[in-house]
Amino acid sequence: MAKSQEHEEQPSQVGEKDEEKIQPELQQHISRADGQDSEKGLGGGHGLGNGQYAQIDPAIASRIAENVDDFMTLVNEANDANERERDMKLSHAFKVYPKAVGWSMLLSSCIIMEGFGTSIVGSYKFGTQAPNGDYQIPASWQNGISGATNVGEIIGLQIAGVLSERWGYRWTLISALVAVTAFIFFPFFANSLTVFLVGELFQGMAWGVFQTITVAYAAEVCPVPLRHYLTSYVNLCWIIGQFISAGVLVGLEGRRDEWGYKIPFSLQWIWPIPIAVGTYLAPESPWWCVRHNYKERAEKSLKRLARSSGFTQRDADAAMALMVYTDEMEKQVSEGTKYWDCFKGTDLRRTEIVCFIWLAQTMSGTAIGGLSAYFYQQAGISDADSFKLGWGQNGLNAVGTIASWFVLNKAGRKTLVFWGMVLMFILLLITGFMGIHDPPSTAEAWTAGTMVILLSATANFSIGPVVYTIVSEIPSTRLRSKSIILARNAYNAINIAFVNIVSYRQLNPAEWNWGPKAAFFWAGTNAIFTAWIFFRLPETKGRTYAELDILFENKVPARKFASTKIETLLQGTEGAQKEQADFITTSHATGEEKRTEI
Repeated sequence: MAKSQEHEEQPSQVGEKDEEKIQPELQQHISRADGQDSEKGLGGGHGLGNGQYAQIDPAIASRIAENVDDFMTLVNEANDANERERDMKLSHAFKVYPKAVGWSMLLSSCIIMEGFGTSIVGSYKFGTQAPNGDYQIPASWQNGISGATNVGEIIGLQIAGVLSERWGYRWTLISALVAVTAFIFFPFFANSLTVFLVGELFQGMAWGVFQTITVAYAAEVCPVPLRHYLTSYVNLCWIIGQFISAGVLVGLEGRRDEWGYKIPFSLQWIWPIPIAVGTYLAPESPWWCVRHNYKERAEKSLKRLARSSGFTQRDADAAMALMVYTDEMEKQVSEGTKYWDCFKGTDLRRTEIVCFIWLAQTMSGTAIGGLSAYFYQQAGISDADSFKLGWGQNGLNAVGTIASWFVLNKAGRKTLVFWGMVLMFILLLITGFMGIHDPPSTAEAWTAGTMVILLSATANFSIGPVVYTIVSEIPSTRLRSKSIILARNAYNAINIAFVNIVSYRQLNPAEWNWGPKAAFFWAGTNAIFTAWIFFRLPETKGRTYAELDILFENKVPARKFASTKIETLLQGTEGAQKEQADFITTSHATGEEKRTEI
């Protein structure tokens, strides 16, 4: 990188003529910043159209200049990389970064394994014998097992935050894969609900690690044009796992021996070893390497993520400069990388956004998204046929996620989430009205079941996949993994304490027995979070991490994120560059005087 090259220059070669060269060079780099307001925050409204400008605080730029050897080279190379990444076409990104796509998809396949595992909980021979002779798990145990899984995920998420900071993403994920291989023995050999519950608790710990590492890794190995594809792909992995699980259970539906439930669990052993080997071979996140000052390792990771024919050494130097500059900028506005730091300064706002958007996902009405089979059974469809319809619903969910890829980059994150929530609100109201008559007629039950399928498909077209993109883009790079962990734990906590309990009581004939009218309740929670999205969720489409840092540090309102311009990273750095140029010139001049005296 250029920073290391500057130390090879000879002091005797710099004098007054070089000082004369420096100033025009500076003017060339910052010409686009001329005329902009230099005060911290917005550029006084001098923007294109109705937009306004934002720039780095000059005081922060000066502090960064004090911490690096060659601030002028760093900021100019960072700006080149920022503009190149921001203006990169999707086709070019796929052409240059196919390896990044492959490695990210490989690590994200852990979620396929998790989606498969969490979907086979209902296939057991043990439990309480029902009046019809079937064995079913009592509702209290069902809630307990579900709660144990969520508690395990919370523990695993917290562990992931500590281990990933020390070991990196790869070794943390490999450790979780080794652990889950052992934990599968619990449900496989379980002969009681107690043993099974313990197994789900332990497996949940490994699954918690998967939930954060996969998203963080996807966000850090790809350029801006690919970011929403690879992060939202995590949602598709959930659906693929659930789809495979449903297919396996359909195939084993006729088995009544112990292998009817052991085979699905044994299939979980297929995943860990191949994924662990692939993870070992994968490059570490270059952002993680930069945060830990492993500059050479970061550069090697960058080169392994890109195709050599389209990624030159100059590109690598510029990309490294952008990461180092972003990291240095965040060091000046954030005190550390602990969980507590997520609640300080501008990071508090970022933490609010990632937590609330994940809460919005579970409170949007998706809690009844799996009840289409229940409504179809009320319409007279057999259990087997309604189950197959649920299998088809998973396929429709996958189509929804893939369809979002063609819209997300044009519509933007906030737009797609907001209008998706509005459509879900309408579908919830229709579902609720189908339950006004008790019991609902066959036509009403059919309509309710169909609305729930459309609700689930809409969720997986909008807030389902987009939430993974948002929670990976909003946090600062130094607090990304911990912010994702806090957000996912907020999601798990609300499911344990509220969603699972309420949704169970709403449909249980012995409890509230609301039936389709339960949709009215979730329409209310949907409306609350839709309002929050409108006022508090910023648009992050097309922004690099450095630009997002500047927008948050300038406290740009959420509804002005999209219109605020950051034309160049050089804005706000003019003073710091000039100070360092003067310092270099003075230092060399002093050296010349000393040599003359000698």
